[in-house]
Amino acid sequence: MSGHSKWHSIKHKKAALDAKRGKIFTRLIRELTVAARTGGGNPDSNARLRQAIAAARAANMPLKNIEGAIKRGTGEIEGQQYEEIMYEGYGPGGVALAIQCMTDNSNRTAGEIRHLLAKHGGNLGAVGCVTWMFEKKGQIIVNADASQEDKLMEAVIEAGGEDVLNTGDAFTVTTTPADFEAVRDAIQKAGFQIASAEIRLVPNSTKRLEGKDAERMLKLMEALEDHDDVQSVAANFDIDDALIEQIAAAG
Repeated sequence: MSGHSKWHSIKHKKAALDAKRGKIFTRLIRELTVAARTGGGNPDSNARLRQAIAAARAANMPLKNIEGAIKRGTGEIEGQQYEEIMYEGYGPGGVALAIQCMTDNSNRTAGEIRHLLAKHGGNLGAVGCVTWMFEKKGQIIVNADASQEDKLMEAVIEAGGEDVLNTGDAFTVTTTPADFEAVRDAIQKAGFQIASAEIRLVPNSTKRLEGKDAERMLKLMEALEDHDDVQSVAANFDIDDALIEQIAAAG
């Protein structure tokens, strides 16, 4: 499997701890606010807001927090305004990185992202330098064991999903953006527990890393994902699963 898919799955197993620290809620609130600001506060006519609300509910965010974030986005109540920015660059070994941020100070965020990349053997690139290497896909992490794979596969295929990847004690389901909601709903109706569901950038091809480059890449991913303004990081690395699990456990 793609090393990045394995890393993505492992990171979601730590979501409960991140939520306790407030990181998950902070990112979800920003997404709710921006989704409401750009597409309106009615989820029936705003697919991005529907997806943000579903993610917030999956993370057990209180309803008042969800409603407050939406009202800040529509301007019904005052609140901090965030700008969406995609930073592109390279990590160790020439790995392509697309870093989606939401910030109230783009100059500060750009400087901090540049510093993190340089510190871990990477560099910031020009707009458009790597996004052509990625494609938007729906990704759904499903908590299930191997004995349930056939049942999950059936639900995914019938709803129009593209792929089901076994990551050990969970599955990563891939969809087109258009089929994302239908597949997510079908998985839930089939009785499966969804750990996360989002539309994100997925690499069209991967770059194999080993040794020091692999270790530095995973440390860079940790540093970027821990940054308060970073919403998500897409990368095209491929690293041995055992090494990913070892470094993730150590972190």
